[in-house]
Amino acid sequence: MALQLAKYTAVGKITVRNNLAYLYDYLIRSLFLLVILYIFAQLWRVTYEGVGTPTISGYSFEQLLWYLVFAEAMVLSSPRLARRIEDEVKKGDVAYQLTRPVSYLLFQYATYMGEAYVLLPVHLLVGGVLGTTMFGVPHFGWGWLGFLLVSVGAFTINFLLNMILALFSFWIEETRGLEFVYYKIVFTLGGMLLPLEMFGGTIREVADWLPFQTVVYFPSKMAVQFDASLIGRMLGVQALWAIVLTLCLTLLYRKGVKKLNVNGG
Repeated sequence: MALQLAKYTAVGKITVRNNLAYLYDYLIRSLFLLVILYIFAQLWRVTYEGVGTPTISGYSFEQLLWYLVFAEAMVLSSPRLARRIEDEVKKGDVAYQLTRPVSYLLFQYATYMGEAYVLLPVHLLVGGVLGTTMFGVPHFGWGWLGFLLVSVGAFTINFLLNMILALFSFWIEETRGLEFVYYKIVFTLGGMLLPLEMFGGTIREVADWLPFQTVVYFPSKMAVQFDASLIGRMLGVQALWAIVLTLCLTLLYRKGVKKLNVNGG
């Protein structure tokens, strides 16, 4: 087990080193995040002024903007796995991937996590420029630790969901439409556009029974509103969904490998 862990840890380290070589490229590409956040900031400023209260659904204007910074960073830092797997299937490269002396799923997971944790600081840095300019240096205290802990589960569940979508390329090849729909659900029920408290009613109840909230809402809320009594529940929900999705992914992968029909390669 120790050797297996070392093997996939090495894969993750190699991915980190490879992505660090393009760090400046990531910084330049992430500047668009400032435009998105600035637009959101202006919209919410008007909203808070119109409502005339310092908080909406328990969030001050400052907390809400920082929530959006973390939420956008989580989404933008998630590698587009479906596109990568789809291209491997179309080109036939997946045949070589499957013959390697490593687990295909664990190899993809290690690569995914390595890339995600290179991109995350970049997007937080860029988004933090706007937040710091408007409100000064944030003082989240234990929120940083809470965010880091919950982000591991968030990226893990996002990987599992993306990998399930990606494996459909073994049958239908084109999965970008599924990925598009998935991220639109994450934008809403996942809590990227709004904290889930602002939905209320049926939408909030539905979101509580789905895994999407664990991808964006959990880590973002924990960063700006750290709650030691709540972090245990969040980690527990993430662990439960990770187990369920891992079982689904394993079954789908076994069937997919048997039915794989590679074009080219």
